[in-house]
Amino acid sequence: MNCFWMVFLIVSQEKNHKPEVANRKSFHYFCSMSRRNKKQVFTNVEVIDAGAKGKTIAKAADGKVIFLSNAVPGDVVDVQTFKKRKSYYEGKAIAFHKLSDKRTTPVCEHFGTCGGCKWQDMDYQHQLFYKQKEVVNNLTRLGHLELPEVTPILGSENEYFYRNKMEFSFSDSRWLTLEEIQSDKDLGDKNALGFHIPGMWDKILDIKKCHLQADPSNAIRNAVKDFAVKHNLEFFNTRNQTGFLRTLMIRTSSTGDIMVMIQFFKEDKANRELLLDFLAETFPEITSLQYVINEKANDTIYDQEVICYKGQDHIFEDMEGLKFKINAKSFYQTNSDQAYQLYKITRDYAGLTGDELVYDLYTGTGTIAQFVAKQAKKVIGVEAVPDAILAAKENAQLNGIENVAFYVGDMKNVFNNTFIKTHGQPDVIITDPPRDGMHKDVVAQILNIAPKKIVYVSCNSATQARDLALMKDSYKITKVRPVDMFPQTHHVENVVLLERI
Repeated sequence: MNCFWMVFLIVSQEKNHKPEVANRKSFHYFCSMSRRNKKQVFTNVEVIDAGAKGKTIAKAADGKVIFLSNAVPGDVVDVQTFKKRKSYYEGKAIAFHKLSDKRTTPVCEHFGTCGGCKWQDMDYQHQLFYKQKEVVNNLTRLGHLELPEVTPILGSENEYFYRNKMEFSFSDSRWLTLEEIQSDKDLGDKNALGFHIPGMWDKILDIKKCHLQADPSNAIRNAVKDFAVKHNLEFFNTRNQTGFLRTLMIRTSSTGDIMVMIQFFKEDKANRELLLDFLAETFPEITSLQYVINEKANDTIYDQEVICYKGQDHIFEDMEGLKFKINAKSFYQTNSDQAYQLYKITRDYAGLTGDELVYDLYTGTGTIAQFVAKQAKKVIGVEAVPDAILAAKENAQLNGIENVAFYVGDMKNVFNNTFIKTHGQPDVIITDPPRDGMHKDVVAQILNIAPKKIVYVSCNSATQARDLALMKDSYKITKVRPVDMFPQTHHVENVVLLERI
């Protein structure tokens, strides 16, 4: 094991997951570098900021930036670099001389190894500060945009247990900690049901308690694992493509519905029914119990048949009296409470009076379109995924909404002059594109249409800044508000209102 990984595992596996202030000399045994090792150690470095992708930022003695993934702004640390570029390093803190006052004690026993909640060691109010700072920096520095006073970021009422969907993977060779590797003790059960180790597609960390999804999520996952081990059901081996149990998905909703779907690598009717019957009997609150037989190399289910074993093949989500039918393949915002807040801000920014024709680009399953429909004359939704449009139409019918229409097609192709001529000139455009942002042809068409208002909802303020920069000669940014959908992570949504100059 090389120097970096030895030190990283020692630091990350501290009993309380809180780094202790350490004497740098105690690390020299592990970090003495051979002539061939180009890695460097910088001592007594202050971590000064948080940057993109959850990294924190320090400055090396030579003036270059150091990006770190295991420190908090305000820490004073020794850094071991593992990557050097022309203008920056990437590294890990290997000793802590001073701990930041922005720190807090992580609640999860898996913190530092799992990688799912990388900011758990930073107090939530400071998380919000750095998220808003990133949004503003991206819009001003990348987009060179003039901003009004930015409305303070909307934090999440629930800092934990806020997700409505979790996916776990099975493995017959779980990830071992350094402590386990060095121990003479029997390592016991080698099976895992949990999350991928960051950057390792075939390594699964066994999860005992996850703080992202409310009960009975943990109870269901742990019961499935215990039952499978007890009955010798084979866990999947990704490298060898062998085994029986592949993935477990749990979806919960604000209506109290619970969906559980198990993905099997091969059909084994007796063992499949054994496990599914156990789940149905042990957790009668499950309203949708489904499964997939997936024999292909990857575990995506979008090209697979999902079979309903018991209950319904869907669950319902409720938002302001609207009901949204969600199946195993449906996209729905994974933080239901904050999605409601996000959509309210979007509707408020649109400022609808009942007379407007609204285009909802990248409409997905039409949640925003239906949410604003009662305040609009008509809403036209466009989306590239056919299944999503089918769901949007079904949900609109379910909700008795008649002033919406949904169309499927690649946005840059379908959103053309013929489409506008057919469906009308929009007064307001709402756009909520994927992380890559909008295609330049879509931006050009928006400028060509020149609606009075554009509400741009984004999960990536860097690509949002790029797109807004293309529109700044024709539109003025009048409102900006970040929204935190994912506490304990660096991810942040942002809503911008543009008004025609």
